[in-house]
Amino acid sequence: MSSLSRRHFLGTLPAAAAAQANAARPNVLMIMADDLGFETLNCNGGTSYKTPNLDRLAREGVRFTHAYAQPLCTPTRVQLMTGQLNFRNWKGFGLMDPNEKTYGHMMQRAGYRTAIMGKWQFYSYEAKGSPRYRTGMRPEQSGFDEYLLWHDLDTEDKGSRFADPVYNENGKKRTDTKGKYGPDLEVEFLKNFLDRNRRNPFFAYYSMTLTHAPFNPTPKSADWATGNRLKDDPKYYADMVEYMDFTIGQIMDHLERTGLASNTLVMFYADNGTPREITASRMGSRVVPGGKGLTTDAGMHVPMIARWQGVSGAGKVCPDLVDSTDFLPTIMDATGAKWFDGRPLDGRSFLPQLRGQKGNPRQWAFSHFDPHPGCKVNFTPTRLTWDHRHKLYLDGRLFDLAQDIDERNPIPATSTDAAHRAARKKLQAGLDEMARVMPPKFNKFATDGRTAY
Repeated sequence: MSSLSRRHFLGTLPAAAAAQANAARPNVLMIMADDLGFETLNCNGGTSYKTPNLDRLAREGVRFTHAYAQPLCTPTRVQLMTGQLNFRNWKGFGLMDPNEKTYGHMMQRAGYRTAIMGKWQFYSYEAKGSPRYRTGMRPEQSGFDEYLLWHDLDTEDKGSRFADPVYNENGKKRTDTKGKYGPDLEVEFLKNFLDRNRRNPFFAYYSMTLTHAPFNPTPKSADWATGNRLKDDPKYYADMVEYMDFTIGQIMDHLERTGLASNTLVMFYADNGTPREITASRMGSRVVPGGKGLTTDAGMHVPMIARWQGVSGAGKVCPDLVDSTDFLPTIMDATGAKWFDGRPLDGRSFLPQLRGQKGNPRQWAFSHFDPHPGCKVNFTPTRLTWDHRHKLYLDGRLFDLAQDIDERNPIPATSTDAAHRAARKKLQAGLDEMARVMPPKFNKFATDGRTAY
């Protein structure tokens, strides 16, 4: 080997070592849409909205066909950020325990720079007079170094999230939002964070404000320039879905331009199903009414896509059951981050599935659904287990989702059908297993589904 080539070879060793170390510590970008059912994406068979950028992400990564969320935002978001089922750490709707640990804390401890942008809604959700007023977790307590957040403090001061939005940026109210559109500011903040941390491992959580009501025009709506930008009309939901997809395209293009795409694990998910005001989304000839707040497929079945270039493969489809507790263990698995001693984790890593391996998929999924106290709608608390075909509730109702996706005709307990009997036995064993995990007193269920508080 010549001296020149030897010097060149030796000179490449630090860079090669750095590249190898970097590959072992990927950046992580977690994106969660607000109120977006499975049926809204073209790649899932949806035909009502245009989602070319999410379809592209699916072509470049892994699309999960059986990902589920809780039926409402706060239950899902608490599970996502803590890796725990709601009965372990639930405080109330629009709240998070200020003593809780989040995946932001975990990633900070692992040496990552962390940022969150978009929707917060974990502090003081209820108005003055409630015992929960001015309780919960503030953004600066959450494990994120930087933030740009809507609805960060008292609920009566939250203001608009879309036109002329109200934002807290790192502890200070933004004063330059007149005439601007909230999601544009969120994406701008995310891009700036990515640019400033190109040489540091980063964890960014884009907690989107789209596509939640109010259903307002977007900058791409025909009447944005001349109409009432705060008009609330479900006709704008299509524009909001398509603008949400547009923001995904901006983010993906930015990752490509900056060279970050090759070492960034990107995960897209949604916090619950489509709003019930949206009654006629279609999957071909099938009409899918929104089911937000309901424990039906329309309320809990959500889109999910993950891409890690060079690791996840491209154009793959995974049918395994996934829920919101699974993201934190997956991030741990991908980055080497460690969870906090003494704090449980209920999720399962799906990183093996991204690598094309079998992994440890669930045989059934579980939900403890009770958004009280604080939820403005009096939903009936329940627990349920389900697999790819059947769903069983705490009160004994069993549904065959292959024949009855809207859950209108419960299967009698006396049914002699072998598949139904086997499903009831399996899913009841799941309910029994979760019942052995003792929840806090105020969030404990009796056998008839009533809460103890």
